[in-house]
Amino acid sequence: MKALHFGAGNIGRGFIGLVLSQAGYEVIFSDVNDSLVELLQKRQTYKVSLADADHASFNVTNVTAINGKNGNDVAEAVAQADLITTAVGVNILQHIAGGIAKGLELRLERGAAPLHIIACENAIGGSTQLKDHVFSHLSEELQAKVSRNVAFPDAAVDRIVPIQNNEDPLEVIVEPFYEWVIDESQMIPGFQRIEGVHYVNKLEPYIERKLFTVNTGHCVAAYLGYLQGFNTIQEAMANKEIADLVQQVMEETGAVLLRKYGFDAAEHTNYIHKILNRFINPYLTDEVTRVGRSPIRKLSSNDRLVRPALQAYELGMTPKHLAMAMAAALRFDVADDPEALQIQTDLHDLGLAQTITKYTTIREDHPIHAEIVNHYERLKKAVQS
Repeated sequence: MKALHFGAGNIGRGFIGLVLSQAGYEVIFSDVNDSLVELLQKRQTYKVSLADADHASFNVTNVTAINGKNGNDVAEAVAQADLITTAVGVNILQHIAGGIAKGLELRLERGAAPLHIIACENAIGGSTQLKDHVFSHLSEELQAKVSRNVAFPDAAVDRIVPIQNNEDPLEVIVEPFYEWVIDESQMIPGFQRIEGVHYVNKLEPYIERKLFTVNTGHCVAAYLGYLQGFNTIQEAMANKEIADLVQQVMEETGAVLLRKYGFDAAEHTNYIHKILNRFINPYLTDEVTRVGRSPIRKLSSNDRLVRPALQAYELGMTPKHLAMAMAAALRFDVADDPEALQIQTDLHDLGLAQTITKYTTIREDHPIHAEIVNHYERLKKAVQS
């Protein structure tokens, strides 16, 4: 069995590629990093180590790579694949869609077997978004034909993979915990289950549970840690004030999840504490600038801060801790982060109120907007004092 995976970065190798290899797939990575591709082609193996007391490691074998800049190679790999996955970042999906579309045309010409394409991204409906990008390259006739034997089931993925400082450029250090959930209701007959993957008939609760708990809590720890001068998530979470605020944010989003999906309260409390323990893992070194990176995306209306806040408000709650988190994100002023710099430019040129609305879509007359303004001013005074 052949699995074509787009994205040979740390998550691709340390999470998706590892799981697929252990499930018996030959993994072909597609990436635009020339040196990474050449190294994978030469070695056809790499090591994944766990960040825990035992430092267990796995040799991932039966792998190779193709250069994503070569459209013909990509199309041919798509035509031959038994499974396609991605871990490139949701904003990059549009750039790989053309090669996938060409490959699907080849599959149609050759009468290939049914295919599942799964986007393993930190986004709601990642595979659905990828499908839209792919179909934009196909005629209506081809779209209809592809839809008969190609499915794009959405997925939720969770594993912390910090910035790597390994001598071997292919080695990846990851946390022991991982979760990969796929929406079985969007799949078509002929799919072989992947060992280590959890299948559900309704994915949204799992996606939002992960997004509103892991991703929300992680970025809040990063933004608060940055404001207090900490370099890593582990250092930030060792600060009781920050750790308490992170937990309060996660309890706020948890209240939304309980009301919306009927999760068991005790089980969700345990889930929150499990996530908090992952953040303080002493064997991980995760920089706040990495976790907080791309604040524009994190402040968007469908992401980890604004989405649960608006849902909380609609349910009659006051999301004051999420408003604090949004204010902290606006104060994330990191010189080598283009999105952070853009926000700081807009704060200077447009002012606080317009900048909040620009990035969160929350209107100036909305109560949450006022909460964000209040918290922003408090954070600003706290830094100045």
